[in-house]
Amino acid sequence: MIFDTHAHYTDARFDEDREELLAGMKARGVGEIVEVGASIQSTKDAVNLAESHDNIYAAVGVHPEDIERLTPEDMQWLADLTHRDKVVAIGEIGLDYYYDEPGRDLQKKWFARQLQVAAETQMPVIIHSRDAAKDTLDMMKAAKAGDIGGVVHCFSYTREMAREYLNMGFFLGIGGVLTFNNARKLKEVVEYIPLESIVLETDCPYLAPVPNRGKRNSSLNLPYVVEAVSQLKGVDPETVVKVTWENGKRLYRL
Repeated sequence: MIFDTHAHYTDARFDEDREELLAGMKARGVGEIVEVGASIQSTKDAVNLAESHDNIYAAVGVHPEDIERLTPEDMQWLADLTHRDKVVAIGEIGLDYYYDEPGRDLQKKWFARQLQVAAETQMPVIIHSRDAAKDTLDMMKAAKAGDIGGVVHCFSYTREMAREYLNMGFFLGIGGVLTFNNARKLKEVVEYIPLESIVLETDCPYLAPVPNRGKRNSSLNLPYVVEAVSQLKGVDPETVVKVTWENGKRLYRL
């Protein structure tokens, strides 16, 4: 069975067929899914989705693009959510410098605060980091994130940066980008890191792999990622599925 460690099925793009799609996952080889919060509302939705489906878990957190209205009370709310049985992580949280807003200082403030919530509740973290390699790593080291554990979602940096995260005990989330023709850097990372440090993810509805690039993504596309990993690692697809399933269980302590 495949473990999709990062999905967004509460996205509006699934409104027409969400339940039908999710109901067919196990029959098509997808055993577990983690629905990831990215805002206050999507975090609420993620918990509700997880609590109504046996094979779905939830991560609770606020993406850097949605931190502008956060309050200290929201941090207590996130901490309280971690007591729910189906909540397995704090995320996705981090830094995103691709756009100028929200400002970097504000992003850092709420990233640090959510890392603190994770440490206080002893939950693994799902890290979002785009165009912010040094600041993300520096803040995670300052927060002793190696003691928290987690995954760097949609990993997009160099082998050297991958080594830093492996040294902290983090997993790297690998998805559809690995199949893109221009993903040379990511392919080098996957060749370099141990299979035991890789978890599979879709980030659906985003980042569908080739041959479905540009279409709505879903967990049913993960066999294309499995095949790409198997070719780069020189192992059969069944081994990739088995090891990444075990990795997902370890990541989320299931």
